Order: sequence, then C-alpha cells, then structure tokens
Amino acid sequence: MGGTTRRIDVRVIAATNRHLDEEVAAGKFRTDLYYRLNVFPIVIPPLRERKEDIMLLAKYFIDKYAKLEKKIINGFSAEVILAMESYEWPGNVRELENLMHRTALLTKGSLVTEFYHHPQALKVDYNDKKSKSITENERDHIIATLKTCSWKIYGPGGAAEKLEMNVSTLNSRIKKLGIEKLRVNKTT
Repeated sequence: MGGTTRRIDVRVIAATNRHLDEEVAAGKFRTDLYYRLNVFPIVIPPLRERKEDIMLLAKYFIDKYAKLEKKIINGFSAEVILAMESYEWPGNVRELENLMHRTALLTKGSLVTEFYHHPQALKVDYNDKKSKSITENERDHIIATLKTCSWKIYGPGGAAEKLEMNVSTLNSRIKKLGIEKLRVNKTT
C-alpha cells in the first residue's frame, strides 16, 4: 500500500487580499504558482465598496452572537445604520463580525442604539509628524476612561467594565504604565 501510486482529483481554493498580478510583476510571487492558481479567479470587492451588504452581514452576525449570549436583538437604530454604512471598514468583514460580537455583548435591550466601535483615543493621525506609540495611546486612553468614571476601577460603571477588561488586568496595566490618580488640592 505504501509503495503504490494512487491517483487523486484535487481542487485548490486560495484567497488573498493582494493583487497577485502586481506581486508577480514585482517579483514577489512565483509566476508558475500564479498561473496554477489563476484558473478561475473570483474577485470580491472590499466591504467599503459593497455598502448594500453591510446591514445584511451585520444582521447575520448580530443574530449569531446574540444567540450565543442568550439575548434577543431585533435590529439597529437609524443612527447606528447610518454610522455603519458611512464607516470605511478597513478590516473588512472580519472587522464587522468582531464589532457585532462586541455589540451583542454590550447591547442592553432589543435594539442596537450605539455604534460600539474602537475608542477614539486609540486612533492615530498618520499625517501627524510625531505619532504616539501604542503604549502612549493605551496610557492616555486608560487615563481618559478613569477620569470619566471618577477614577472608579471596578464594579458597575467602573473603568474595567468600560474598557472591557478584567479588574486585575487593568490594575496591572495602571501600575505598568505608572498611572496615578491626579489629586487637586483646593485651598479655600
């Protein structure tokens, strides 16, 4: 058995987010492999070019994750729909799925009324001459969240809850980043 040749019929499905013809021209992808794989190409445009698919996919994913969380979520407010349709979705469908998972976890009630996207503090302006490091962004974001929670770390409405972190993880990051509660001394 181990020494006999067996004929098999195989189909290979390969996916990439790169333009392989450009990669071949630049010498970054093997030409022979390109022609072997390029039998029946299927081009799927990114989500930002398929605005009509955003809400169909969002509904599918919110149903999937609401079911896992044993919640009933019936739809999205008009504001959330507008925000989702105007967003560029650089992470494509995976980003949308992750957002719907987060949304299912955070939504209270049967209607999604908030666009639970990444915190604004973590956005980096790449046109800025000096961008902040990830550590600086994390520190600033934790401090901003602590301030909005009046420096409450745990419990309902605490920073750990808002940051979707375990309390011990948050305490460890606060210590690592050297964050101390800012005290303002009032003189009367």
